[in-house]
Amino acid sequence: MTQPVQVDAHDSPPHDHQVTTTDLRRAAWASSIGSALEYYDFALYSLASALVFSPLFFPSANPTTGLILSFSTYFIGFAARPLGGIIFGRLGDRLGRKFVLMATVAMMGAASTLIGFLPTYHDNPDDWYGGAGILAPILLILLRVVQGLGAGAEMAGASILMTEYAPRHRRGFIASLPFMGVQIGTVVAAAIYFLLYHAGKDTVTTTWLWRIPFLASILIIAVAIWLRLRLKESPTFQKLEARDQVAERPLRELLTHSWPTLLRGIGLRMAENGSSSIYQALAIAYVTTAAVGVEGPIGALSLVFAATLGAVVVPMAGALTDKFGRVRVYRAFALFQLLAAFPIWWALSKGSTVTTIVVLSLALGIGTWGMFGSQSAFMTELFGARHRYLGVSVAREVSAVLSGGLAPLIGAGIMAAVVSTDGGSSADGAGLGSWVWLAGYTALLCAITVATSFVTPEPAGRDLDDPRDALAAQRESS
Repeated sequence: MTQPVQVDAHDSPPHDHQVTTTDLRRAAWASSIGSALEYYDFALYSLASALVFSPLFFPSANPTTGLILSFSTYFIGFAARPLGGIIFGRLGDRLGRKFVLMATVAMMGAASTLIGFLPTYHDNPDDWYGGAGILAPILLILLRVVQGLGAGAEMAGASILMTEYAPRHRRGFIASLPFMGVQIGTVVAAAIYFLLYHAGKDTVTTTWLWRIPFLASILIIAVAIWLRLRLKESPTFQKLEARDQVAERPLRELLTHSWPTLLRGIGLRMAENGSSSIYQALAIAYVTTAAVGVEGPIGALSLVFAATLGAVVVPMAGALTDKFGRVRVYRAFALFQLLAAFPIWWALSKGSTVTTIVVLSLALGIGTWGMFGSQSAFMTELFGARHRYLGVSVAREVSAVLSGGLAPLIGAGIMAAVVSTDGGSSADGAGLGSWVWLAGYTALLCAITVATSFVTPEPAGRDLDDPRDALAAQRESS
């Protein structure tokens, strides 16, 4: 017989909507598979942008120019995410968490699968329709926008759903579980590219092999939709509906009453999202196609090792926030990333395959994914019940544009500028010294997060049915 999860009386759901262990387990799987799809797409597109999209969609005599154009499409997906966060965040606060989680996973999966069917710029043996010229990158950009719109509310919804499901004293740990999907998606994407690499880069870019990872998205989306169809709505939203307290205009409420919390949420994610993109996309491009010239499937191997480490760190970080508080644990991981920025980039510039794998594994597995694991309940608890989905979505996705989306583009620009200053091409080793500027940029994003943590209230264990943000609740109680 399925037993109800033990929760505190103050935040227990209505009697006829009790959360059982089966409900909690089902929600964890449904959220994790959706997260796996998002970060499978994320890691896949990061690797493809760094390794294969340039010759396929942006052919250029100058490889650095092609890399910048490739990362521009990467940024466009991030630029669409705030719009997706606003659209689906509003729906999540008005129609419920489950409805939005169904819509977002369908959009992401469909867009990723369709990328696998795209024609390329020039004729390829696998393109029965021939090369499409300028239409090829245009179609890639359109599908990237659809991906971004769906991703704009996916992780926010997964975090909120699990936090609102979880018993108060275990919110940090349970809310971190969907982020395990991040490791699954990252490992699968990296493993596929690792296998494809052994076919040879020229073979991958001139045959249908590059399409396989994108086409495989359809399998993940099928499992995710099946799981989410069986979900119950979150207890907090059920209460809002029962009490007729669902916000009619959540965006107006958010901008009127919650802009200080919104700014803090954006600041808190600068280090996590920025360093994730920097180390998954930019660093790999730096050591393989830019100045350093490391050969082999270095990017894929690094992500596999990093994700394996992250699979241990994520739930551990979540559990630590239950014991020591959200702010303190999150700040510790951000400080690690800040202090490690210059040593990591210096190590990357040395051109050692083993060293590259080790430092990228530490940067991602501990620094980035430590913040991931400690962030889920943290961000959810910061916002009030009536506009929580919208608040978390907008905070996450605006920061994703400012840090994650721009990071590879800015980094590629830095490398191009240093190459120009040094003279020659990146293939000649010009631009090797750009690691100093890239490390400084990484450290700046981390410093913003560390500073923000000192002006953010500790929200652990607060009443999730409270319509006030944690900041407002703290001010009124003091």
